[in-house]
Amino acid sequence: MNYYAACINDLNLLNVASRVKTQYQCSECGGVTPKWTGQCSDCNAWNTLTEVIVDNKSSIAERFHPRASTPVVIRKLDEVGTVEEPRLSTGSAEFNRSLGGGLVSGSVVLLGGDPGIGKSTLLIQILSALAENDGINTLYVSGEESVEQVSLRSARLGLASDKLFVLAENQLENLFSVIDKHLPQVLVIDSIQTIFSEALQSAPGSVAQVRECAARLARFAKQTNTTVFLVGHVTKEGALAGPRVLEHMVDTVLYFEGDSNSRYRMIRSVKNRYGAVNELGVFAMTDKGLREINNPSAIFLTSHGEPTPGTVILVTREGSRPLLVEVQALADDSHISQPRRVAVGLEQNRLSMLLAVLHRHAGIATHAQDIYINVVGGVKLTETAADMAILMAILSSFYDRPLADDLVVFGEVGLAGEIRPVQAGQERLKEAKKHGFKRALIPVANAPKRKMNQLEVFAVRKLSEAIKALF
Repeated sequence: MNYYAACINDLNLLNVASRVKTQYQCSECGGVTPKWTGQCSDCNAWNTLTEVIVDNKSSIAERFHPRASTPVVIRKLDEVGTVEEPRLSTGSAEFNRSLGGGLVSGSVVLLGGDPGIGKSTLLIQILSALAENDGINTLYVSGEESVEQVSLRSARLGLASDKLFVLAENQLENLFSVIDKHLPQVLVIDSIQTIFSEALQSAPGSVAQVRECAARLARFAKQTNTTVFLVGHVTKEGALAGPRVLEHMVDTVLYFEGDSNSRYRMIRSVKNRYGAVNELGVFAMTDKGLREINNPSAIFLTSHGEPTPGTVILVTREGSRPLLVEVQALADDSHISQPRRVAVGLEQNRLSMLLAVLHRHAGIATHAQDIYINVVGGVKLTETAADMAILMAILSSFYDRPLADDLVVFGEVGLAGEIRPVQAGQERLKEAKKHGFKRALIPVANAPKRKMNQLEVFAVRKLSEAIKALF
């Protein structure tokens, strides 16, 4: 009788799978067609039709995780309690900083980065630490490697593997059946591009498969309070492979930054529903995996031995952390009709604007010079506080006059030649003082109200004043 009931259940599942209806929707205009065509009949766009499920409730995944029917209630905002989400430490202070303080139950984290930069290495280290130190039930799902390859990596890193569970699976329905029995508290999917659902006919890694699988995993995380990590590939342009809607479906988006040939890795938070964005965690790749760097300012400062023209120390800010980085500039006579403007770690349009301000309000023309800008350590400067440091580095190379080794510079330069204040000026000065710097060139609005011991502050209002103070 039990065998007969099991056969009937299997037949019902097959019937459910056969009743799953799909259609194709245009990503440009939203038009719908029952079958795939190369061109959308509504907007005439090519290759924009993606497969979507019409009746999502009849999918096999819904049989494993049905939606709870809860009544809809409208509430006033002041009646809603503001309970802070408890966080679970990952065992790495730098990774906790990137996450906004630690793991949140039921959150979905998307981790992206170039191939071989250390995504799988970091996550298996985190899972091993959670299982060994906190007794957390974890599961590592590998869609690209076999369990033997994962075991070899764990042994090479010297991790405790007696409490770490691993699964090699690509099919979403089979994955859900295993998860229902194992009930992990932290789940890693490596990677989301390799997972596919039988409800869709598209190939693994397609837009439809990535979107549907990520949506089901996000729903599973919310219903079971499971923390889910999704590993995403990065294209040559530096964007996450697959649909951009994937970033809107998750709670936190983390990016690996840095050159794969360098031993240093940086994890930047670009989206976080449970914490601040633009937080930066710094790691070093070793033979035992990723090791956190507690004082990242020290690795970004280069010791030249003697003052060198074209180098300036900038106090930037990454999330809630002030960071000291070295900005290098090279101004050389150009032998072509259109001089080159090369910026590494900085937006090139920002460099062109700053050179125009330098010519207009300081009378210094660089139209016959090739200008090269580099930020040491692979750091990407996104804030405007680097404006004055960039111009001072260019002038130092242009005049072939080195600046003092104990000088730090920060401040935004406006189109009118004014030096505008930046955020958290006092914290930047304290960070510079902690690393032994004696002088600081800053905007007037960021000048401290009281004199700081062992730190001489030069506060300027205009670009001409800054140039006069240093040159």
